[in-house]
Amino acid sequence: MEFFCYHRDRPGSLPLRAELLEEHWSYMDRYAKEMIARGPTFADDGDTPTGSVHIVDLPSPAAARAFAFDEPGYQAGVYQNVLLRRWRNLLGRTMWDFPGGLVGDDRYLVLGLGTGQATDAAPLPNTDELIAYGPLLSDDGTTWLGTAALVRAPDPAAARATLAPDHHDHVEVHEWQCGGRR
Repeated sequence: MEFFCYHRDRPGSLPLRAELLEEHWSYMDRYAKEMIARGPTFADDGDTPTGSVHIVDLPSPAAARAFAFDEPGYQAGVYQNVLLRRWRNLLGRTMWDFPGGLVGDDRYLVLGLGTGQATDAAPLPNTDELIAYGPLLSDDGTTWLGTAALVRAPDPAAARATLAPDHHDHVEVHEWQCGGRR
C-alpha cells in the first residue's frame, strides 16, 4: 500500500529541525527500499523549510501511522501537523527514475484536496514533467480525498496547472526539492 505523508513545520521550529536533521535522515534511511519520493518544501523565499514530504510503500495504515508519528522531528515537536493518506502511484516509478533528474529549483508539491467523485484519475497530458502523481485516498483506499503531485514546472502557476481546473476544493503549491542524502 502506498502512502503520502506531509509533515508541516511548526512556526519557529527551524533550529530544532536543523538539530535533528541527521536523526531524521537516519530514520528515513531505514525506509530506503519502501521510498517512492522524499524531500523538503520551502517558503516563497526558496530557503526556509516549511515541511517534509515522504511517499512510501508500506504494508498497512497502521505501519504508515507508525512511520509518520515515530519520526524524530514529529516526536520532538518540529511539526505542527501531518497529512497522511493512502496514495496510488499512477506513474509506477520513484523520484529516482524521473528522467529530468533530481536537481533543480523548478520543482513543486501540488496538493489538491476535495471530496466527491474522483478527479485526476489519470495525469494530465504532459507527464514528462511529473516526478510523482496520484490520488489521495481514505485508509481503505475506496474514497477519493484529493490528488498529490510532485512536478517540474517553470513557476507555481504552471505547477498548479498539473491538476485539472475546478476539481478540488482547495489547492496548495509549495516549492519542493528531492531529498535525502546526496
